[in-house]
Amino acid sequence: MIRKLKTLILALAVVMAVPLAAHANGLPVFTELAAKAGKAVVFISTEKTAAPGHRQQFKQQVPEGHPFREFFDRFDQFFGQQQGQPRKQLGQGSGFVISTDGLIVTNNHVIEGADKVTVRFQDNKKIYEATVVGADRETDLAVIKIKADKPLPILPLGNSDTIQVGEWVLAIGNPFGLDNTVTAGIISAKHRIIGAGPFDNFLQTDASINPGNSGGPLLNMRGEVIGINTAINAAADNIGFAIPSTQAEKIIRQLKQGKTVQRGWLGVTIQRVGETQAKALGLSEPTGALVASVGKNSPAAKGGLKQGDVILGVNGHKVEDNNDLLKKIADLSPNEKVRLNLWRNGKTVTKTVTLGERSEKTLAAMSPNKQGPTQTSAVLGMQLKSVTDQEAQALGLETTQGLLVVTVDRNTPAGEEGIRQGDVIIQANQKDVNTVVELQKVIERDKDRGAVMLLIKRQGQNSFIALPLDK
Repeated sequence: MIRKLKTLILALAVVMAVPLAAHANGLPVFTELAAKAGKAVVFISTEKTAAPGHRQQFKQQVPEGHPFREFFDRFDQFFGQQQGQPRKQLGQGSGFVISTDGLIVTNNHVIEGADKVTVRFQDNKKIYEATVVGADRETDLAVIKIKADKPLPILPLGNSDTIQVGEWVLAIGNPFGLDNTVTAGIISAKHRIIGAGPFDNFLQTDASINPGNSGGPLLNMRGEVIGINTAINAAADNIGFAIPSTQAEKIIRQLKQGKTVQRGWLGVTIQRVGETQAKALGLSEPTGALVASVGKNSPAAKGGLKQGDVILGVNGHKVEDNNDLLKKIADLSPNEKVRLNLWRNGKTVTKTVTLGERSEKTLAAMSPNKQGPTQTSAVLGMQLKSVTDQEAQALGLETTQGLLVVTVDRNTPAGEEGIRQGDVIIQANQKDVNTVVELQKVIERDKDRGAVMLLIKRQGQNSFIALPLDK
């Protein structure tokens, strides 16, 4: 009897060992979360009309009777004219429903420029045509809407500020067109700056994210969206980036009302304070944002800011660096009064500034309120101006030289190659350039090369960046 009892206890121990071991490993089960959240995730398809190819565009510029015109005509006759006809470009991405009546969040780059946007759910073959309610290029967010024939399941936005490195997360999307793919991982890091835009503040995750996941949700274990999957590191395995929900929530709130996103604007060019600059300025630590230039008639100029000031705080909150200042100001509203703590000539100064509105027009038109050249010109997707004496001093240049990058369009090669606001272009193809005209002459002279090599000075360091040129 005792032997049988021991055998029964041993058998029970073996049966119980499996769930106990699984619990000891601490590995979560995602089945319920994936099934419930997946109902609110959508597959987005887009169509846009592409411009004719370069050959056809060139042909259209060649006059009738020109020998080249005959060549192109013969080429079209032999190979057909398909290359010259408008072409349909297809795109895809992901999104998730935030309201029962059909509002959907996705990335701006998923729907930007699309002539047609359609949506499909995982459990329904019906295709819905969507309209774009609002989009914001600077944060890469968009809200679209479908006409739903019944109340839709939604995903709530969570608090990404409370998510910790190492926590489990779930990504749902449509990578490479594979509907409703679920991947799991952890939060690898927070506050990542990857050069995607002026307000980079990404969550990094090792949950597999691939092309087609863009715009899909990154969920915590409670089924709340704590990030919008946006970018990947193509050179690495399982390094993905998501826009934090707390950053996205304010933008989404404005977009779903069909409003243009409004952001505060100071009207200064700024740079990070390094250890050397901190010593030279008499700061106890490298912190804050150094004002490289002050825009003429800008809010900063009207509020008394000067070139060489270091902005240490905004409304009592410490400014860690130039990126932190940009985010803090952009989170405020135009016409809002802001209290700035400054470091000026070895002393702390407080100034109150009434913010303007950040827009492409105000950024492009900004010119420093100092002597010297103030006009900006657009070249290669950048707004450039000649460096003044005071800017050279503030930027740590040995001499007054080069072209200051005032703004960069991130959708151009200059933005994609990592050129930033506040960079100084010293040379182009090994020739000194101090005016926009000089740079344009180098580009025109060497356009047959197909690229121009720029020598960039950033925070005292030199680097070469090559940009492609249209021949």
